[in-house]
Amino acid sequence: MQHSSTIAMSAKTARYLLLGRLGFFGLWLLQPLWILWLAPPQLGNAYTLLTLLWLPLWFPLYGMIKGHAYTLAWANFIVMIYFLHSLTNLWVSTGMHQLLSVTELLLASMMFIGCTYYARFRGQELGLKIPKLKDDPRR
Repeated sequence: MQHSSTIAMSAKTARYLLLGRLGFFGLWLLQPLWILWLAPPQLGNAYTLLTLLWLPLWFPLYGMIKGHAYTLAWANFIVMIYFLHSLTNLWVSTGMHQLLSVTELLLASMMFIGCTYYARFRGQELGLKIPKLKDDPRR
């Protein structure tokens, strides 16, 4: 079996990887900028909020850099935090917080779409597949 790095990546797959990475690294940069400088929280500790919103993005960092399809697939669970955060802020905030929330929502959408389709197409290129229930001999 060939090593995954030796199997060529299609241009379509590479575009989705780029989209996912742009969304991810955009969120990775946005969180500390937003919380510490652009619009710090008025109540509570900024560092606690930063920990809650930035720490989850550190978990898939290595796999994002290396382009591991499995990492990009499960990173979609993490991006749900940022969908929820941005949509909540859009509903209750005004001014700078709304602008930052729209930015966060766009970046989260980019990451979600990019990671989803990269994992799908890269998995197909590598010959990976999830077995269907009807094909499971244990059933």
